[in-house]
Amino acid sequence: MRTPTLKFATLVVALGLAAAQASAATLRWAAQNDVLTLDPHSQNHSTTNALLQHAYEGLTRYDKSYQVEPALATKWTYISPTQVRFELRKGVKFHDGTPFTADDVVFSFGRIRQPNGTMHPFVAGITEVKKVDSHTVDFMLAAPNPILLRIVVDFRIMSKAWAEKNKATNLPDVKAKEETVATRSANGTGPYRITGWQPDQRVSLVQNKDWWDAKNASNVSELIYSPIKSDPTRVAALLSGDVDLLSDIPTQDVARLRSDPKLQVLEGNEVRTIFIGMDQGSEQIKGASVQGKNPFKDRRVREALSIAIDREAIKRATMRGLSVPAGIMVAPGVNGNTPDIDVAPKADPERAKKLLAEAGYPNGFEVPLACPNNRYVNDEEICLAVVSMWSKVGIKARLQAEQFSIYSPKLQAFEYPLFLYGWGVPTYDALYTMQALARTRTGGADGSGNYFRISDAKLDQIIDAAKVEGDVTKRNALLREGLLRMRDEVLFIPLHHQVRPWAMKKNVSTVHRSDDRPEGRFTTVK
Repeated sequence: MRTPTLKFATLVVALGLAAAQASAATLRWAAQNDVLTLDPHSQNHSTTNALLQHAYEGLTRYDKSYQVEPALATKWTYISPTQVRFELRKGVKFHDGTPFTADDVVFSFGRIRQPNGTMHPFVAGITEVKKVDSHTVDFMLAAPNPILLRIVVDFRIMSKAWAEKNKATNLPDVKAKEETVATRSANGTGPYRITGWQPDQRVSLVQNKDWWDAKNASNVSELIYSPIKSDPTRVAALLSGDVDLLSDIPTQDVARLRSDPKLQVLEGNEVRTIFIGMDQGSEQIKGASVQGKNPFKDRRVREALSIAIDREAIKRATMRGLSVPAGIMVAPGVNGNTPDIDVAPKADPERAKKLLAEAGYPNGFEVPLACPNNRYVNDEEICLAVVSMWSKVGIKARLQAEQFSIYSPKLQAFEYPLFLYGWGVPTYDALYTMQALARTRTGGADGSGNYFRISDAKLDQIIDAAKVEGDVTKRNALLREGLLRMRDEVLFIPLHHQVRPWAMKKNVSTVHRSDDRPEGRFTTVK
């Protein structure tokens, strides 16, 4: 009886494998901008992070409802308020077959903190990672950190052995256009292996059959990401069937795509705020008609620039209703945002002119305005609208629009005195925005995204208190106080919170993500 039973079992397994292979599918995903690198510790850029999350993993991750769950760590225990022990998942292998151990976590912590990178917010407040044994590490904290488990979601682990073998232990200086092997190739533990990156053409990924979480693997066996800058070309690719999923839909095409019987549109707000940034620290503005002083140091000038902008008009005419006019620097869905303080200022050109005159600029002034043209929804069109609105109060902004791959290194080199930018909040907590953008830049996570040369002692005090406050009520009060100070001092000019609909074929099923990161593990193709 044993032989027939064995044959039957073998047949069942074979049929199961055949069925799995038959259901395997390719997902072709397109958006408007390319990744900046394949190095998980180099550039804090949403599209880059969205692709790399498929190959590299953190100790924690989000489930479908943004609750923290185990990933490369299976358990964490607070030894004390400033010492957290993570028990690491055993049996995990990197894509090259090397085992994942505590040494890789310790190495990755040292690497992500190197000054050439911009991923410091994801290890904020961690002073040291100590190896306890081969699969246990202790995170030593500068102070209690109430959102530690959310912060480290994007602290991605790299193989120490692979980095050493490929001379990629140090982060490249992107501003100087340096590269390492890790810039162009990847070796993580995640559900997909990156098999190639052709800049401005495609990123190719195949399913990792040895992934530790195989029970959550989707039937997407291959994922191809294509950056398509042109709006008409991108939409045409979806309509022709060359693309299965678009996460960047031109606002003018949303209604048409929604009505197409072959397609479906998932709508949702994104936790990203689009804003104007200003150099408030330099003594003189590069390229401006004003000589010998910096007009952006004057709060009256900053307010004038803000209230000269008609956010409702941008929503109506430029965004076709797909934006939420913003009053503060974090979007709904982020802890710290409340409707009573997120009230967009009304356009008031006459008051703007009065403020400029009071500040000593009755005839306005001329200044360059930098803008990406393939990063955010209608980014260049938004800039054009702002230029027109500012011209009515005497601000003559010379628009300089560039692809984000060119724009980003210049931004990090502080080349822009006035610019359009967008900031998402992957931790879903306002401290991430406040600490990165508004804290005085001192190294590490503090001011890591502060390309505005902002230094406000009162705000620094609020942010530093929020970092360590464990009482939820007191901490939320601090977040509110900080957001209000940023708003009332007009340290930034928030325009709107981005709305991000995705369009896809009817046979694609996925979960809309408010961080604008489609995930293969949440996607199936029928």
